Amino acid sequence: MSDLPEIPTEDEIQALVDGRLDPGRRAEIEAWLSGNPDEAARVAELRDISSAIERVYGPLSERPIPARFQKVGAPAMARSPVWRVAAMVALIAVGAAGGWFANEAVGPGEDPNASLARGAVKAHQMYAREVRHAVEVPASDEAHLVAWLSKRLNAPLRAPNLDGEGYRLVGGRLLPAEDAGPAAQFMYEAESGERLTLYVEQNLAGGETAFRFTEYDDVSAFWWKDGPLAYVLIGRGERDRLLTLARATYQELNP
Repeated sequence: MSDLPEIPTEDEIQALVDGRLDPGRRAEIEAWLSGNPDEAARVAELRDISSAIERVYGPLSERPIPARFQKVGAPAMARSPVWRVAAMVALIAVGAAGGWFANEAVGPGEDPNASLARGAVKAHQMYAREVRHAVEVPASDEAHLVAWLSKRLNAPLRAPNLDGEGYRLVGGRLLPAEDAGPAAQFMYEAESGERLTLYVEQNLAGGETAFRFTEYDDVSAFWWKDGPLAYVLIGRGERDRLLTLARATYQELNP
């Protein structure tokens, strides 16, 4: 009989992350992870996500999951405090395992972070496909664009230079934010014609966050909060490529 530990199920991985495994099985899975570095890295990332969610949304874990989200999750979601919290806010920040973003309207009183990503993606889907009216102010008038949007958002904005990543600035526009106040959208385009948008609105909820990843319909997005502003970078393609673009954008915004 083999002494190798039994390969854990996804339910067990989630239970390990949440600290709900009995000590014996936990030791077996930890031993298995020591020989599977890719899975160990995934578990480490899930633990980081778990800690971040618990810090911000911990009080929500005692509230019932709305019925419209219960059909989305597996049984593990209903048992896991981390996934219960994520379902409550309609957003799961995902790691290497992938994930989803609730494709439902976010009504008044629901989590502002879900609303932030949802509004940004809606704006991207509306304008990224436009040919003649993709932007309100073109990149040729970038100084005016940035000054105008900064004044409307009451915060200093920058239009990140993503030329080094293969995306040139097309221009931008003023948008209504999903909750309140104005928002800004900067649009970028690759030689292939693929477009990327950076959505910016006032950070009304306060606080700062690291990058959070979500998928919504046919696009992906990384969102984060930094000081007085909240950002969402949206595009198509693989998660790792968009993460590279998000990091480049963040560096441009914080020189």
